[in-house]
Amino acid sequence: MHRNRHTETLELGTLERQLLNDFQHHLPLTPTPYADIAQKLGTTEDAVLAALHELQGAGAVSRVGAVFRTHRVGASTLAAMAVPPERLEEVAALVSGYDAVNHNYEREHRINLWFVATAADEKQLTQVLEDIEQRSGIAVMALPMLEDFHIDLGFELKWT
Repeated sequence: MHRNRHTETLELGTLERQLLNDFQHHLPLTPTPYADIAQKLGTTEDAVLAALHELQGAGAVSRVGAVFRTHRVGASTLAAMAVPPERLEEVAALVSGYDAVNHNYEREHRINLWFVATAADEKQLTQVLEDIEQRSGIAVMALPMLEDFHIDLGFELKWT
């Protein structure tokens, strides 16, 4: 992978493209998942780990890890905030700083910052949301799941 520091765009090599596209799902559930990925891609575990570290450092990957079905392990909720546009980057960074938040994103709406928070139990989840609210000074709206829909969040990436 090569980063063009002038434009902050990433030029991805074959390994990085394969990691981003081919392993959005089905991370090997073995004691050595990265070695298993490396074997499938014909490279080394060190090369896979280095590429993932580089992608994470460049902001192309926020995290690599398991995502558990809601309510099967711990507690989770979708949450949303109405953040003044001039504070959106600041508050998004604050929210992303919590280990309990597995992703956040902007929506074009008055309620413009959305995120999913998870915790070991409801008490910890409530504490995280209250802490975000207190630190940001902005109300957090918890929107717990009422009905389970099976949505595949993987995306077929196209390279230009």
